[in-house]
Amino acid sequence: MKRAGDIASVLIPLALALVPSFGAAETKIEDAESSTHRFDAAQYQVVDTYEFPGFRVTQIDLAVLAHYSYLVTSGDEGVLVDPGRDVFTYLDLAQKQGARIKAVWLSHSHADFVAGHVEVAKRLGVPIYISGRANAEYEHRALADGDTLGFGDVLFRFIETPGHTLDSMCALLHSKQDPNKPLVLLSGDTLFIGSVGRPDLLGKDMSASTLAGMMYDTWTNKLSKLPDDVVVLPAHGAGSLCGAHLSDEPSSTIGQQKASNPYVQYTNRGEFIAAVLEGLPVAPQYFAHNAAINRRGPEAAQWEFDPLPLIRPSAELTDPAKFYVIDVRDARAYAEGHVPNSVNIGLRGRFETWVGRMVPWEMNGDRLVLVGAGPDDLEEALSRLNRVGYQGRVIPLNGWRDAGLPLQRSEMVAPRDLHRRMNSSQPPLVVDVRLPEEWMGLRIGKILNIPLDDLGREGNTLDPREKVVAVCNSAYRSSMAVGLLERRGFREPGSLAGGTEAWIAAGLPVHEARTQTAARSEPKHLVRLPERISAAELKRMMMDLPGTFRLVDIRPPEHFADYRLPGAENVAVAELLGNPAYLTGAGPLVVVDRDGSVAMMAAGILSQKTERPVKALYGGLQAYWDEAGPGSLLATSPIPTAARPDNAPAGAPAPAAGLESSAGTSKPNEPAAKPKRRSAGC
Repeated sequence: MKRAGDIASVLIPLALALVPSFGAAETKIEDAESSTHRFDAAQYQVVDTYEFPGFRVTQIDLAVLAHYSYLVTSGDEGVLVDPGRDVFTYLDLAQKQGARIKAVWLSHSHADFVAGHVEVAKRLGVPIYISGRANAEYEHRALADGDTLGFGDVLFRFIETPGHTLDSMCALLHSKQDPNKPLVLLSGDTLFIGSVGRPDLLGKDMSASTLAGMMYDTWTNKLSKLPDDVVVLPAHGAGSLCGAHLSDEPSSTIGQQKASNPYVQYTNRGEFIAAVLEGLPVAPQYFAHNAAINRRGPEAAQWEFDPLPLIRPSAELTDPAKFYVIDVRDARAYAEGHVPNSVNIGLRGRFETWVGRMVPWEMNGDRLVLVGAGPDDLEEALSRLNRVGYQGRVIPLNGWRDAGLPLQRSEMVAPRDLHRRMNSSQPPLVVDVRLPEEWMGLRIGKILNIPLDDLGREGNTLDPREKVVAVCNSAYRSSMAVGLLERRGFREPGSLAGGTEAWIAAGLPVHEARTQTAARSEPKHLVRLPERISAAELKRMMMDLPGTFRLVDIRPPEHFADYRLPGAENVAVAELLGNPAYLTGAGPLVVVDRDGSVAMMAAGILSQKTERPVKALYGGLQAYWDEAGPGSLLATSPIPTAARPDNAPAGAPAPAAGLESSAGTSKPNEPAAKPKRRSAGC
């Protein structure tokens, strides 16, 4: 193991090599839209099966909706929890496990997808359980606080947990061998990993602040009083719009959430409400319609399309007032030729969600038209739209061509070409369509930020006669922006090929957002020094200002795996010094290590390259443990005290309870494995 002196001998020459230039460093941008999805993201995938005395819980993920559903089985019986509308995966899974589904439980009337509760009930003839406060219009069994449902060796105990919605419920799972000890919390949209459910989806029916207050009571009076080792299994993960800042971890424990969930750190009711309401993304317009469908009871959906519901190609389809045409191909194919005024929402990305965000509900049905390369893509698109309550008709692209109708081309501008144009005498107007926090963190120049959700309804900010080039991370959203601009009458909108990922890979410069201030004289030779932050100061920041800074731990991965600060990310020293993404951001960068020596060196090097505040934890994690006391660090490896490595603070905390994945199964009270995910769009 390298000590501080050994690492310094590596750091110093590395720093000298890195300081002069920063433009050509390689990095990969990851965001909630891209990093949380695999290429198989459109299919239901089993995350894990968690084993408990007398029962097991299988967690199923639909990544394009960041939706977790569950099959709880004991013996040859099972209960399905929060299913999606296309229920075939659940039926197959139950058959493979030799279990008969005997009931469906819905934690609330979901807003972000059409649920499969009615579909399962009709196919299998089983009852649906939901809160009596849901005012469900379909046949169901109404639940109240304290009600139970038992089968085999498992007992469901339902608790009312209003806050996300009035009808939100959670379920505690007990083994009948020990009915007084809860083992699992199926938390629905009430408690997420690292977050809580958003309280602003009821609109005029109830204020968001009132629901946020209910959420505070739910946590304070009910969930926080559960044993720390109760396993938390939520209905959504990172990327869901049902909350903000959700973790990518699929499971946790009550104890881990007490230590790391920034929202539940607030013990003051007013501060909690303010934190929950701050920074919520705009709720997609389709949410209200999906919630109403789920409350009413979804009608049976069509899943096979033979023949496809074709619409006759006509120039009338290019009229944005009459039709909304979606091209489901990738960005490159769309740019090479598409139906005029069509919007590119590629199947590879979060197709369902973006259709729900972009396409007005009144366009749903015969006014919604899908264009694709062939019948397979079009059938997939129609099937996936069922998940969010949309229907439409289709045109294969060759059918449009065969009708002799014109295609519209749009430009995909290569990074170096766009850089040259931006520095020419007649630069284009470059519009970054990412979220403001993405734009503030990393941008390719002095460019305009209009998030994609706002672009279609933006007033007179942009002149349709302007030459506009849209930018996002990988061209998924910017290609969508091209169609939105075309529908508003822009003549030649273009898109940055490959997005900012390609821009960085080409070695082109990136910038951070800066607040404009009055000009002032500064010394010509400014030496920037890193700041030292004490353990007490860092703890206050973590409790009072979560999400306003970036915390990186530069210790070796095996030491980070043993114990860490809540919210810290493990970054190799070379990566920290060589990746320009760490130089930009709206808040400070805080660097921690074992004893503060290497962190101070790394912070000093970074301070010479950026105006972003860079802080080093004074005394390292040893000082943090000594000052902050027990429970301040998360332990994730069950290493006995006597066998801890010499880098661990004296008296380092005991391992937190959780789950561990092994060959598809887990045992209680061991840490859970994180699912591997791959990019599926910008």
